[in-house]
Amino acid sequence: MIKLSEILQGKILIVDDQEANVLLLERMLRDAGYGSLSSTMDPTRVRDLHAQWAYDLILLDLRMPGMDGFQVMEALQRDAPGGYLPVLVITAQPDQKLRALKAGAKDFVTKPFDLAEVLARVHNFLEVRLLHKELGRQNEVLEQRVAERTLELQHSYLEAIFSMTRAAEHRDKETGAHVQRISYYCRELAGVLGMDEAFIDQIFFASPMHDIGKIGIPDQVLLKRGSLSLDEWALMREHPRMGSDILGNSLSPYLKMGAEIALYHHERWDGSGYPSGARGAVVPLAARLMNICDVYDALRSRRPYKPALDHPTVMTIITQGDGRTRPGHFDPMILDAFRSHHHRFRDTFHAFAETEGGPGLAAGEAMHF
Repeated sequence: MIKLSEILQGKILIVDDQEANVLLLERMLRDAGYGSLSSTMDPTRVRDLHAQWAYDLILLDLRMPGMDGFQVMEALQRDAPGGYLPVLVITAQPDQKLRALKAGAKDFVTKPFDLAEVLARVHNFLEVRLLHKELGRQNEVLEQRVAERTLELQHSYLEAIFSMTRAAEHRDKETGAHVQRISYYCRELAGVLGMDEAFIDQIFFASPMHDIGKIGIPDQVLLKRGSLSLDEWALMREHPRMGSDILGNSLSPYLKMGAEIALYHHERWDGSGYPSGARGAVVPLAARLMNICDVYDALRSRRPYKPALDHPTVMTIITQGDGRTRPGHFDPMILDAFRSHHHRFRDTFHAFAETEGGPGLAAGEAMHF
């Protein structure tokens, strides 16, 4: 509820080319207790005055030489297209009232002035205007609270992601630099493909969870230095489903995408992947994008069962094939983007290279997990 004292402090501008009318309205309003009054007899100044003082009410005469009240309202609308015009028009012409309301005026005062009518209309106008402003302030506060709560939820989601990623790294220390690089590969490639900011943000944080299902693989299989037996390989091929089960049924957009990536990141465009042999666009875009990033980094990295390969060799394997890896494994659109921007992968690999002391950071770089 707006208090009378607040209404009486509303900022009012009187616009009329007749000095007698200005003085009469000023006296009426001051005698009624209104304390924040301004006036002008030059309609060309109204736009600048309102921009400076943001009046709660403009008492605007319609018939003025040089620039009439309708032109003043048009000028005010240019500063706030479709916005609120705090205009109460002054007119002696009944046929102008409807036109004025259509032009954006909120009410009117009839000439010659009637004291009771002027005070009633001004009071009602200011009460509605101040309520409107108060509602706007409350909406701003509410929006701020929603934004703060959204940020809190995002931080909670990311903390869960970091915890699970650290758990996966604890099982296999060699994956630490790998999951960091994967985030940057995916972010770069998603940007090249023209994905929106939300997708790029989500894949940056979701992609490191692609192998979270390996938490469910026994150490004797996960950390085995020799070749896996058929039974061990069958067990290892279950880690995508395990990862999807771990991350599934979450409200977090990061975990939802993480579950998709975990389940599908070993599927291939030609249907020769696992665990289900999904092919083509059936495989979610985030997983198709992640797949080529994962293959690139796996080939570049040294592992107990294989040496590290240099960038030109890996480029040849991915784009031409080597018998085990074939171009047909990858979404053609994503493969073209990779081929055109492969230098970004090379630079990212070196920025987050594995060293004896662990994954390193390039100058100026900072990881978030």
